[in-house]
Amino acid sequence: MRSNPLGPFSFYREAVAIALPVMLQQLIMSLVSLIDNFMVAGLGDASMAAVNVANQINFIFIVVINTICQAGGIYIAQFRGAGDEAGMKHAYRFKVILGLIAAGLYFALCWLIPDKMIAMMTMGNAAQEEITSIGAGYLRLISFTLVPMAVSAAIGTSFREIAMPKIPLFISAAATLVNTVGNWLLIYGNLGAPRLEVPGAAAATIIARVFELALFLLYLRKAKAPFFVEFGKIFLIHKRLIREILSRSVMIFVSELSWVSSETIMTALYNGRGGAEVVAGMAAGWTIANIFFLLFGGIWTTTAVIVGGSLGAGKLDEARHKARWIKSGSVAAGVIIAVLGAAASALLIPLVFSNLSAGARGISLGLIFVILAYLPLWSLLNAQFAISRSGGDTAMGMYTDLSVNTLLFVPGAFILALGTSLPPVTMFGILKLTDIVKYFIARHFLGKEKWVKNLTEAIGRQ
Repeated sequence: MRSNPLGPFSFYREAVAIALPVMLQQLIMSLVSLIDNFMVAGLGDASMAAVNVANQINFIFIVVINTICQAGGIYIAQFRGAGDEAGMKHAYRFKVILGLIAAGLYFALCWLIPDKMIAMMTMGNAAQEEITSIGAGYLRLISFTLVPMAVSAAIGTSFREIAMPKIPLFISAAATLVNTVGNWLLIYGNLGAPRLEVPGAAAATIIARVFELALFLLYLRKAKAPFFVEFGKIFLIHKRLIREILSRSVMIFVSELSWVSSETIMTALYNGRGGAEVVAGMAAGWTIANIFFLLFGGIWTTTAVIVGGSLGAGKLDEARHKARWIKSGSVAAGVIIAVLGAAASALLIPLVFSNLSAGARGISLGLIFVILAYLPLWSLLNAQFAISRSGGDTAMGMYTDLSVNTLLFVPGAFILALGTSLPPVTMFGILKLTDIVKYFIARHFLGKEKWVKNLTEAIGRQ
């Protein structure tokens, strides 16, 4: 018998209590990005474009780190439901070790070929040479944040998965304050500080990331969280569990790599349609849109804690009911944020990005309205993927993303770019119709209920 798609008020109250600190943390981080862009925008379209193209490349690293944390987080949430601290520690070790490996590899790329990576993202752009020159220097500097980011992500996501999301919220708020003040001092040289412009934005971010990691490490040592492991014991891994997590993380990685690769290809294609105003306008739009995407982090964390916890405790029917309620709540939340976001964006763009050209501001506003139109659908897709992964079914996301992105999205992007003169916002809106196909594929896989599984029972622990 299928449960009512709408859950009781008590369920949504619990879900909001988990999701709200996560969403507030992401809001703070999005506001930092907004402040960064506001300050850098004062340096002109080319500087704004360079920083944001570099950050588009950095986004690939962030996706890799998120993939690693998601894979480990599946097990932390289920081990929490089973009351198994040893299992949580091993899953945390996985996050830290793989995160450090990823940071080391990407650091090498940022120092060896930063100009090539920036140039690849701006092919055909009239201001490519200037954007590449500024962006490559920024990318080299920002690479010093990679190791602190990887370790902080491992710690912060683990706190969320044991239903303690307020800790990363408070620490991120403190780091945000440091970053904002650092930007104000170093970009324009306020209070006697050197005027560093774009390198100043990178320096402020480095300081903030190191500060954030220091706070996390200090709190970990004091609080002794159930997943906490001394760094000297970080390599005392449970080999069978690590192999299990790796096998699932490969499918998450393929799914996320498919998605981020398709988005990167699309970005490179529409960046070539004009000059710096196109890159800056689209980047400004995404900066605002990231504020609305805070909903997705809330969905993922809530699903991991509530559904994953029920699965780990062996309450499979309860997990089924709660999964349906999360999907309904996600769509409703997406509609509410879309309506509020449309009104707010009309005010934010002219105010925050007044230093950008009129053409760039027009592009950013158009992009935001298209994104908000898709927000309810994307909220539902995130809920579907989160439910599947909470039970270890990482294949669903891989099959869904890989098939649609490879067969529809990327070919469609090249057809529109090479065969039409459509502006970038229109291209984006048309291509995202493929997400409707993703919904139906994900719905089919969820119906098979391969995600309804207690993973802790299948693993022998030392």
